[in-house]
Amino acid sequence: MAVTANSPAARPQAAASRSGAAAVTALLVLLVAALAVADITQGTAAVGPAEMVKALTGRADPDDASVVLASRLPRMTAGVLVGAVLGVAGAVLQAVSRNVLASPDTLAVNAGSYLALGVAGATGVSLPMLASSGVAFAGGLLAAAVVLALSGLGTGTVRLVLAGTALALGLNSVTQGLLLLFPEQTEGLYQWNQGSIGQNGFDGVVQMLPVALAGLAGLLLTARRIDALALGDDAAHGLGVPVRTTRVTVVVLAALLSAAAVTLAGPIGFVGLCAPALVRPLARRFRGLVRTRTALPVAGLVGAGLVLGSDVLLRALVPAGTAVAVPTGVVTSLVGAGFLVVMALRLRDTAGAEAPDRLRVPGRTAFLVTVALAVAVTLGVTVGGVLLGDSKLLLGDVVNWAQGRVGRSVSFVLDTRVPRVLAALCAGAALALAGTLVQAVTRNPLAEPGTLGVSGGAALGAVLLVTTVPVAGSWSVAGAAFAGAAVASVVVFGLTARGGYQQNRLVLVGVGVAAGTTALTSLLIVLTDPFNATKALTWLSGSTYGRTMPDVLPVALMLALGLATAVAARTELDLVSLDGDTPRLLGLRPSRARLGFLVMSVLLSATAVASAGTIGFVGLVAPHAARALVGRRHIRVVPVAVLLGAALVCAADLLGRTVIAPAQLGAGLMTAVIGTPYFLWLLVRSRR
Repeated sequence: MAVTANSPAARPQAAASRSGAAAVTALLVLLVAALAVADITQGTAAVGPAEMVKALTGRADPDDASVVLASRLPRMTAGVLVGAVLGVAGAVLQAVSRNVLASPDTLAVNAGSYLALGVAGATGVSLPMLASSGVAFAGGLLAAAVVLALSGLGTGTVRLVLAGTALALGLNSVTQGLLLLFPEQTEGLYQWNQGSIGQNGFDGVVQMLPVALAGLAGLLLTARRIDALALGDDAAHGLGVPVRTTRVTVVVLAALLSAAAVTLAGPIGFVGLCAPALVRPLARRFRGLVRTRTALPVAGLVGAGLVLGSDVLLRALVPAGTAVAVPTGVVTSLVGAGFLVVMALRLRDTAGAEAPDRLRVPGRTAFLVTVALAVAVTLGVTVGGVLLGDSKLLLGDVVNWAQGRVGRSVSFVLDTRVPRVLAALCAGAALALAGTLVQAVTRNPLAEPGTLGVSGGAALGAVLLVTTVPVAGSWSVAGAAFAGAAVASVVVFGLTARGGYQQNRLVLVGVGVAAGTTALTSLLIVLTDPFNATKALTWLSGSTYGRTMPDVLPVALMLALGLATAVAARTELDLVSLDGDTPRLLGLRPSRARLGFLVMSVLLSATAVASAGTIGFVGLVAPHAARALVGRRHIRVVPVAVLLGAALVCAADLLGRTVIAPAQLGAGLMTAVIGTPYFLWLLVRSRR
């Protein structure tokens, strides 16, 4: 006999489920309260629980009362508020999109808010907190709308993350450019972007609390409609629920909550992803937590616990004087990056590792013409890079410089400019070759050193050495970059090799590793030199500023070795890019060949990062463009991709230091602005 929802046998189960959900909620409240008490007892001042009680009852020493009421209590309250609204925002975004990876981070809401506030700061507009929240809300909502439109609601779990990550990279690159161009107007914005719940009084909390309560109330009023959407669009339509209107309303309210959190504490990473992920196992056990009206408060409590727990853990493990400088958002980003990797491995990947699209095969004449044009373009941007800059030169000056017959001023200009141009050329060529190798081995058109976390690992290794050993030489920096890239690549490729480097899973694990390396890099910068964000941004933006010939030598040698390897092993490259069976039938050991090509791609990426900083999307754009021009045979793809990569980075470097001279922008920022639309177009095309 079946047990229905209204049958006598079902009633005890429903009651037990409700009591279990109530018990879980009560335990979470106690946990958050315990973390709150622990949080307000931590800090640099010797103010313990006894002093806290006296401060709250008005019997404390004035200095102790000032510490408690102006710093610690506001910090704790901000942590609870920010964690709660981000947890709720992530839960409703995942519900309406039916996507377990949706969150304010993966929908680029935080990046959009960051850019909007950066634009406001760069224009010199001084806004009160409520107005800043409105600006952040507009930027975040626009970014979320773009991501949802590109990915399509409910069409793919991973596609949304890829679109959001790519858009966030592009938006953050534009914001970094604003920070470099307007350092005085945007002072402190870089530290704010790391996410910190530290407050100076209750003013910010008091102003953001009504905004957060309005968003929460709106979501609770739409809870029944959100529950209906979980049954599917057709079922929701049958129940009379306006599906599109409900989704738009929920996304707007989630963006409002995220904007309130961003305005108050900066972007606190991945709380909106982790909190709902922790609630889902509880909901499977206690069915009372399945309904949105009960799940949202629980998600908010878990989010508050994550933020406060991160802050308490940070201050427990790190000395108090150092912990003050470490943003809470760095800790949550590290935790969230691990969550993303674990979830990527558990998700079912419906997109296998397939060969690139079948393209036309042009004739020999067309190939030679393409190579000649690529050579001409590369030579053109090289000559332009040498002659143009803050001071313009002539070809005759370059010839005389090469012969040692120029004056001191011209010699100084060329001594500093020529290594920059060579660094850009070699780094672009190395990244393009690395991207070609990775895409061939993984048979994944979205793979490249940046999106796979390899470039981030290399940057982390280089920054670690530079911050700890400021006098480190070029070869030492290259070695540290290789070590970081090797660790990142072992994690990414090791975790995804079992499934045959499945397309979505590989890139998603890479995104998680890249997020982790970015958080660690920010942590190093904040701990070693928290007040010099310009130096950090210059390195992370892919700048060739200050490069010398010894800096170029490692990447030039590795590029020569990589080209020789690719040309010698061109047949193996063609075979491993086809499928997993054909190489074995022809007597090739694909696992060994794959390992060799991946090691070479790591070496190329590491030396490129050591030479020119972090430059993204070159390894994605150049191989794609090369295959579109000359077909899939790697004897043709490799030279064209290398030339295109060299020309792209050199042109980006030239534009970055001439368009707004005497100010300069890193080549990495320019390539991100170019590469982000291209990556998003690839996602749209693959969906079609």
